[in-house]
Order: sequence, then C-alpha cells, then structure tokens
Amino acid sequence: MSLVSLLGAAVLMTQIAPSPPAVEPATARIGEGVLVGRVADGVESFKGVAYAAAPVGALRWRPPQPAAAWTGPRDAGQVGAICIQPPANGDNGVGPLPMSEDCLTLNVWAPATRDAPLPVMVWIHGGGYGNGSGTAALYDGANLARRGVVVVTINYRLGRLGFFDHPALAAERPVGEAAGNYGVMDMIAALTWVRDHAAAFGGDPAQVTIFGESAGGVAVSQLMVAPAARGLFHRAVIQSGLGRQVGAPPEETLRRGVEWSVAAGIGQTAADLRAVPAERLLSPVPSFFGGDLILTDGAIVPVEVEAAFAEGLQAPVPLILGTNSAEFWWMKPSDLTPYGALDDGIDETRRAALVAAYGGQAGYDAHVVSDIVFNEPARHLARLHSAAGHPTWLYRFDVVSAAMPEPHTGATHASERQYVFDTLAASPWPTDEMDQRAATVMADYWTRFAATGDPNGADRPVWPDQRSAPDRLLEFGNAGPVAKPIPFSERLDLIEAGYRVAGPAD
Repeated sequence: MSLVSLLGAAVLMTQIAPSPPAVEPATARIGEGVLVGRVADGVESFKGVAYAAAPVGALRWRPPQPAAAWTGPRDAGQVGAICIQPPANGDNGVGPLPMSEDCLTLNVWAPATRDAPLPVMVWIHGGGYGNGSGTAALYDGANLARRGVVVVTINYRLGRLGFFDHPALAAERPVGEAAGNYGVMDMIAALTWVRDHAAAFGGDPAQVTIFGESAGGVAVSQLMVAPAARGLFHRAVIQSGLGRQVGAPPEETLRRGVEWSVAAGIGQTAADLRAVPAERLLSPVPSFFGGDLILTDGAIVPVEVEAAFAEGLQAPVPLILGTNSAEFWWMKPSDLTPYGALDDGIDETRRAALVAAYGGQAGYDAHVVSDIVFNEPARHLARLHSAAGHPTWLYRFDVVSAAMPEPHTGATHASERQYVFDTLAASPWPTDEMDQRAATVMADYWTRFAATGDPNGADRPVWPDQRSAPDRLLEFGNAGPVAKPIPFSERLDLIEAGYRVAGPAD
C-alpha cells in the first residue's frame, strides 16, 4: 500500500470513528522495511508489527523464526490478532478480536519529539499463560510515552500452542533445539527485536526495562534466569509474579503432552499434532499453576527461579517487585485447586501457629493463599536479590476505588495495571480524582526507574532500597505512597519457616 493510500485510510478512519484525536502519519524504517504508524497528541504509535514469522504449519511448536522483509511502506496503524485463547468473558486485559495462530506482533509508542535516545519499557501481559494480549486498551502505552519513554507491548503464544511438548515432536527436533517454553522463546525473540530496532523509534537498546504482571511477572522472573535473555534487558519489574513456583521438567511435559493428546483422540505423530485446529487445543483448559504451563525445560529456563536467585544466578539488574493487598481474596485453602492444595501438607502444629497468626480460622482462610502464592515469595526474592548486592525495591499496592464492587477491602489481583499504565479509562469500574493521583505517582515511579535504574526522584516519597533498608517497602494507598515495614511479617515468617523445614505443602 502506498503512503498516499495509507494517509487516505487514516483520514477515512477519522471520518468514521466518533471524535478521535487528530492523527497524522509517522514512519520508521527497520531492517525488514518501512512502517507507517500514527501520531496523536504528541505520541507516535506503530501497531501490529511482526517480530517473528507466523508460528503456523511446520513452525507450530518450533522456536520463533525471523519475520520476513517486505517492500514499500507497510501500515502499522492497527493492532494485530490476539493469540489463540478461550473467550474473554469481559477480561479487560485481553484485547480485541480477531484471534489467530499468526499473532507474534508487538506495538510501540514513543514521544513524537525527542532529543536523545530514550529508555524502553517492554510489557509482558498476564493471563495465566492462557489468555491476554499486548493489544488491550488497558496496556495503551501513550501516557507512559508522554513521560519520556518508548513503550513496547507484545503478544506471545499461549496455552498448548505456547507451552507444550510431545515425544513425536521431540523425535523430529534438531539436536540441542530448545522445546516446551515456546511462549518464553517468543518473549526473548521480541526482546531481540527491541535490541535490534529500538533506535528506529527513538529508543536506547542499552536501557531496556521488562515489566509484567501475574503470568507476565512469572515471565519476568523466568527471563531473569534465562541465559538466552541475558543482556537483552537492564532493569526488571515483577508485579504479582509468584516467586516460589516449581516448573514441570521436560519428562513431565512430555508425559502430559501424551496424556492430553490421547484423551483428545488425536493421532500421535508430529503431523497429526500440527494438523489439529488451534481451537481444539483449548480444551480442557491447561493449568497454569498445576504443571501444564510453567515449565523448567532445562534450556530456556534451566533451573527453578527461586533456586537461581538463591545461588546468585539471576540477571544482576535493578529490580522492583511487589504484590497487591488482596490478591486472591476469593480463594480458600479448602478449594479443590492447585492453589487450595498449597497448605495441605502443613502439620497440625504449624497450622495452629499460622491460624493464630491470622487471628483465627476466618483470617487464615481469607489470606493464607495470597501469602503463600504472592506475598512471602516476593519478600523472599527481594531478600535474595538485595543480598546479592543488586538494587531492589519492594512494594504493596493497596489502592481501592470507591466504586470498586468486589466484596473485600483490599486491592485485588491485577488491579494495579491501570495505575501503572495510567489508563484509568480502561478500568472495569468507575474511578475518580484519588485514582488519578495514584495512577500519576505510580506511572511516574515506574518510568523514572526505567530511565535511571532507581524509582526515586522529584518530590515523591522516598522508596527504600532493600539493601540499605531491609524489609521495608513502599505502600501505594488511597492517601498516597508511604514507606513502611512489610505488613504482617509474622505470618510471612511462619510460611518461610515451613520452606526451611520441608516446604509448605510437604
């Protein structure tokens, strides 16, 4: 499509869409060709940019391959398809249809005016490695870009398309080819693309921050220990990203691949597997925490995250990590789920001490799952990273909108995303001036960290570094951020002691 045609299409879009901001074309030349994006309100955007070849046909369940070059200008004004996943069911982190197996695209936002190379922030979305995308309005990077950064959001393969193996696939692989963690390989391919192309959008490839939430936070922790990702990023943020998760080893992943395919009535050759319609791979839904999708494959993720941090093998970069105050408020230890089973092996003496620390059975039921899954592991990784001499900042998010309808008094899992991105317009509930103040300060801390490797600056409250202020964090609340000791540390101490004995689910 010619540049004139693209401009005409942009004008047509402005005529059809209801009251959009004024848009103009923006161009960027990368190795594969020329992209034509848009400029609106001082921010350039380039959307739906392929960072790898479509992982279809013979490339299904193969490491990502380079994207093909093109001739002439290519329109980059619309987001690409989301990766194959179950129906969104109202999840504001999913993004618009269509969905396709051809989904390895990314989106870039950058200030239209820049005088020097800018830090780059690469977002890895959550969704339990089974849903979500980098295209949701929740993750629009424009407001962060206005703070002087280049923002990149990515799609990566999900579910059994992104995290899967089978003996038939193993038999045809070249010797030494990594397998199983295809979604994480996609992330590394996207970071390689950023290294090679950031300068075309005004970004500095030597100042890359990766940040992600939930499964995206798990991904950040895996990238922290992935040899293939070393040097592709220089700072990291883990938002509600577990920390003590145990990944399935290769032999377990192969076994589960056979079990699923046999139960689904699928032939046991590589050709049979690659011929299966992608939507058929969605049922039954693979378990994120139950062993289907978090994989310690021995190559891309060579060892468990916690073990790598304990040995000082993680990337030696500045790190922010934290949790929300009411993460899994709806989950109980009696639930018949992998999360509910986490306390099943606790002996009666330890259980009695824990129940007492929570002020009784009701408090235990309400909070222990969140503490085991999120709060204690975040504190543990923060201690390990700071003990290795690396700058480390811990946070607790406790902003609760007045109109938030859920029946609890804390910040639920994933509710910090709209504040980090300063995208309150994408909030699932109404927000007000308090929320905007919280979003402004949180986005300011995050972008300052991306720019300098330290979130502190301007006149914001000082966020204590774990190296000089152990076990202190910054709590983001309705009244503003406050530095304080880690709340409920006695509960976390008891959980940590269980790991030292034999693990909380021994």
